[in-house]
Amino acid sequence: MLQLFLHTISFLLVGALAATAQEQDYGRDENEAVCVAIRSAFNEKSAQMNEPRRNATLYEAADKGCVSLARDLLHQGASLLARDRLGNTALHHAAGGGHTGMVRLFLDQGADPDRPNIEGTTPLLSAVLHDRSKAVALLLKEKARIDVIGGGGITPLAAAAFNGNDRILKMLLDQGAVPDQPDGTGKGATVYAAVRGYESSLRLLIGAGADPDKVFAHGLTALMWAAGHGNDVPEAEGLAAAKTLIESGASIAAQDDRGRTALMIAAERGHALIVSYLLERGAMRETRDAKGLSASDLAANDAVRVALRQ
Repeated sequence: MLQLFLHTISFLLVGALAATAQEQDYGRDENEAVCVAIRSAFNEKSAQMNEPRRNATLYEAADKGCVSLARDLLHQGASLLARDRLGNTALHHAAGGGHTGMVRLFLDQGADPDRPNIEGTTPLLSAVLHDRSKAVALLLKEKARIDVIGGGGITPLAAAAFNGNDRILKMLLDQGAVPDQPDGTGKGATVYAAVRGYESSLRLLIGAGADPDKVFAHGLTALMWAAGHGNDVPEAEGLAAAKTLIESGASIAAQDDRGRTALMIAAERGHALIVSYLLERGAMRETRDAKGLSASDLAANDAVRVALRQ
């Protein structure tokens, strides 16, 4: 009897220690008050709970980082294969929210790191889009695919470049992402970094083998995109991106399928600093596009016109 009693106590202790270790492995709830509220609402309706409702609560737990509730829901039959109305699994929710303990839990329970939602976005791409570098690292460790094309035709590398997240860029490149592979829209990661004025991201991509003079959709190069950078990008940053590309070998004279050069694009966008720099580097004022227009004809403001006359 004593031996049986000791064996039972030993078994219970081992189970308790394993449960504690599991709790430590996946971390604690990230917002205890929120998680308590979600659990309370779930418990109040537990009598009417069916599988879809359990799964919906699992998505909510994954969104908020409620690890203990997610574990309980999985034990009660919630499914990691289930998808919400947009096709997102619980792993999508956890990855996009950057809840690394939850991501580990779901991966350990067999969640598919490559399962796409309706738009084709995988948990990895969701994590990249939301700048969740730790979640990205966990998914890459599980060999999540890096060549997927998600909503809008974007790839993980392109998304990281658009966000200017060099840490994630490096992780993806280290895993074999092709640095200037066009995405579903015909643009490479250098284009996304250039149009956002992310000089350090451009240097990282070029250092990994991206061709600074590669021609993408519509005959556009990364330099042309830098010359016509978005209005929400400081012009000094757009200029830095243009300088990086030219110093790395990008052609100033290249023309897109409209016959436009980087100089023309910068002039039309009103980027006088870039216009001046391109002229210093030998850009031709006289070049005309397919409609016979020059940079002067396209100049958007007086600052550009002054730069073109110098």
